[in-house]
Amino acid sequence: MSGADDFNAQDFSILVVDDSVDAREVIQANLEDEGYAVHTCSSVDQALQMLSQSDFDIIVTDLRMPRVSGLALIRHVRQHLPAVEIMMITGYPSIEGAVEAVKSGAEHYLAKPFTDSELIEAVGAIARKVLRKRLAHDKVTPAETYGIVGQSLPMQRVFRLISKAGLTDANVHISGESGTGKEMVARAIHYAGARRTEPFVSVNCTAVPESLIESELFGYVKGAFTGAGNARTGFFEIANGGTLFLDEIGDASLAMQAKLLRAIQEKTIYRVGSSRAIHVDTRLICATNKDLLQLIGNGLFREDLYYRINVIDIPLPPLRDRGDDLFLLIKHFHAKFTKEMGADAPRFSDEVLRRLKAYRWPGNVRELENLVQKLVLMADGPKIDVADLPPAMKSWVEPSWRLDRSLAEMEAEYIRQVLESVHGNKSKAAEILKIDRKTVRDKLR
Repeated sequence: MSGADDFNAQDFSILVVDDSVDAREVIQANLEDEGYAVHTCSSVDQALQMLSQSDFDIIVTDLRMPRVSGLALIRHVRQHLPAVEIMMITGYPSIEGAVEAVKSGAEHYLAKPFTDSELIEAVGAIARKVLRKRLAHDKVTPAETYGIVGQSLPMQRVFRLISKAGLTDANVHISGESGTGKEMVARAIHYAGARRTEPFVSVNCTAVPESLIESELFGYVKGAFTGAGNARTGFFEIANGGTLFLDEIGDASLAMQAKLLRAIQEKTIYRVGSSRAIHVDTRLICATNKDLLQLIGNGLFREDLYYRINVIDIPLPPLRDRGDDLFLLIKHFHAKFTKEMGADAPRFSDEVLRRLKAYRWPGNVRELENLVQKLVLMADGPKIDVADLPPAMKSWVEPSWRLDRSLAEMEAEYIRQVLESVHGNKSKAAEILKIDRKTVRDKLR
């Protein structure tokens, strides 16, 4: 984008809050036709829930709604989300209402009934203002995302680390839960550096039997053992000049770790059955979903090897901590599988998107990709709805957010709902809440 006048509507996320189904649908349809990413809800309670889970650039909210008015929402947003632009819409236009809305923080005001063009023009003006703010503050967004889908701050940090790692030959350790994309990051580092024209070799330490991993990594000579009819080149040699990616390094045995340490320190390997040293110039990138420091404490991982492979450390965030990256990934996978089908794929309902956002994704991006593929392929109609979701997502209940409740009441309800989601398992609840089990018991009392 070269300036505020030629913006791309797809770069803006809008939340529409209106208790009228018809009004929500009309606004959503008009704005989506322009290319905006639009989400809707029917109450301030729901809006607060969505704002706690997702990032929005613009809020379009009705003034008069049951229980809690749009003014309360505006005050909340102004206090907690000052960068978000707000447009108030109302069927009860008055000077007093406009003044109160502006005082509360709504800089934009549109009275019902309004035409489609008036709505589009008003939102367009707000979008340009948002873009001018972005340009003025020189928002830091990496120019290169290495083919990895994501715009969240945690992923921006990852992109910066990839860029730095690509400038060196230092060994890299990538940590993160299963399914977070560790191999994608390893490939990004390889292709961002000077070794990009040389081989990238990926090895999953858990997929190779312990009895074979040494011969797989270092190769063997003819007759080295029963069945070794011919000599074989190992992965270290194949990756010579390039990068060797060892996934799940935490599962390597202590004996294997000792051999790896020697290969890293001396930059030489020995084929099984041979005493001849072979020099290798192989960059090592390791990954694991385990806590290597804890393994060291338990005597299961060599501390000297840890410091050799952990020159650059890149922790990958779980999907649940990546904010609106979830929606970008859904869109990406939806387009991918739609293309494979060769036909129009069903779209996701707003309620389904809310539930997908609330889900914790223990399998992370890999689990999301598999789910989107299943939903796209198996849906019967033009829309993917709650009935199409797996049982764990169907049973999710949206918390009730009210502005007239104390923080202690909200905390108590949230803890109860987390406990229900894990069937009363206090250890799992403590893990989700990021507090210890004793604190869970104390709070329950």
